Amino acid sequence: MTKVEKSEAEWRQELTPEQFRVLRKHGTERAGTSPLNHEKREGMFCCAGCGRPLFRSEAKFESGTGWPSFFEPSGKESVSEYEDRSFFMRRTEVRCADCDGHLGHVFPDGPKPTGLRYCMNGVALDFKPDET
Repeated sequence: MTKVEKSEAEWRQELTPEQFRVLRKHGTERAGTSPLNHEKREGMFCCAGCGRPLFRSEAKFESGTGWPSFFEPSGKESVSEYEDRSFFMRRTEVRCADCDGHLGHVFPDGPKPTGLRYCMNGVALDFKPDET
């Protein structure tokens, strides 16, 4: 797919201030504040910046961290990963593969089958329920 490229002004116009802070400035929402923590319906979690499908509801699990967590993305091409050495830590940042929006981080302490925990900022995601 083609990369989504927009100016900072365009992003600011399209996103809420909190979405802009997280997606474009690599911020983190407060733990436990996202309504998506409690989302149990079947469907797709998409990038709030560009609409790219990122995580299926079947991969969501309760991690106890206060952020929506998933054990795998919807496809290998959905997200990209980068080394993050901010705050004197070494983590793996997860971004939307299409718009480079910051989504969160991935950690090696998740459940089977992958053993991964994609800890995502809920404000960086939109939920689209499956049609019944």
